[in-house]
Amino acid sequence: MSLTVPSALLEAAERGPVDDADFIACVRESLPYAWQTVSRVAAEVNASTDDFADNAIPPATEAERGQLLRALASDAIRGGLERHFGVKLAFQNCHRVAAFRLAAVGSDSYRRFVSVRGQLLNQSPELRDC
Repeated sequence: MSLTVPSALLEAAERGPVDDADFIACVRESLPYAWQTVSRVAAEVNASTDDFADNAIPPATEAERGQLLRALASDAIRGGLERHFGVKLAFQNCHRVAAFRLAAVGSDSYRRFVSVRGQLLNQSPELRDC
């Protein structure tokens, strides 16, 4: 299960559209490691003039790795995080998540990060099973 959904939020979803802030609160509570990682890279890119900031530190546990994978594999969760932080997220391996400025989507740095070449160059034997 990706998220631990409070009963009030589930009831709201059964009635119709859910407020983004309520959804984001659910993500933050359910996936704290993923939230912390995305928060950090988003803050780093927003505090700099660089096109992006990324996380190159592997998670310490399989539970943390699973949180990051669940957050970034879900279109709804990933989209909610992108809207909340005002960034475009890109993902490689089991841990390398980057936050790009929206204006940098389509830039050389973005295209390099999401390219087949970028993916292949980011591989290493210790990350094969991540």
